[in-house]
Amino acid sequence: MTRAHTPPAVELIAVTKTYGAGEQAVIALHELDVSFPAGTFTAVMGPSGSGKSTLLHCAAGLDRATSGDVIIDGIPIGGLSERALTKLRRSRVGFVFQAFNLIGALTAAQNVALPLRLAGRSPAPGEVTAMLGEVGLADRAGHRPSELSGGQQQRVAIARALVTRPAVLFADEPTGALDARSGREVLRLLRAAVDHHDQTIVMVTHDPLAAAHADRVLFLADGRVVDSLAGPAGVQEIAVRTARLEEARAGVAS
Repeated sequence: MTRAHTPPAVELIAVTKTYGAGEQAVIALHELDVSFPAGTFTAVMGPSGSGKSTLLHCAAGLDRATSGDVIIDGIPIGGLSERALTKLRRSRVGFVFQAFNLIGALTAAQNVALPLRLAGRSPAPGEVTAMLGEVGLADRAGHRPSELSGGQQQRVAIARALVTRPAVLFADEPTGALDARSGREVLRLLRAAVDHHDQTIVMVTHDPLAAAHADRVLFLADGRVVDSLAGPAGVQEIAVRTARLEEARAGVAS
């Protein structure tokens, strides 16, 4: 499928994010221009402090840029009120975090249904069960998080993030708390969401193996995109690029 005329799912135009003021100011993102095409999987990598999490938070509307424009699904979010921004996030943005962030008192099915209810609609008959079925957990619908393994909890979190069919899903180290086997399953599900449902995914990761599942890898340093790889990229090449950034950072620090 060609997407030559399809607007990006998310676009950042000259985005700068500064924390603090005066001599204590820290520039986390520096006039960043980056777009995330619809129906693609992008991995974002870089040394600690490079701006990865800030990029994710600004692109998702969790944090406001100091300057520049962030456009989600064709909507510039800079001028939105907090209420309007929250409404946009609930309907057009999905999130998967390292810590799962499931609600312990709710069943898997209730956790998955939560974004729909927060958006003001009741799930259609069978909608939640079908979503759990997509992540292989239809038979765990009545289980609470404490009754599920870490990998199963993350799969519930993925189902919850995808149930609204968002314009973009942001994943922050989604395999960081998982064993290798569970991590591979989570990455397989994310890849399948892109390949079979045209989902747009932006994933922050430090793991070259995880990044190798993406269509594109962006490397950040000092709040800028300093390198990129078009996928599918090999794990070794990603690891080499990552090591170069770490070496450059260590050289500057010394």
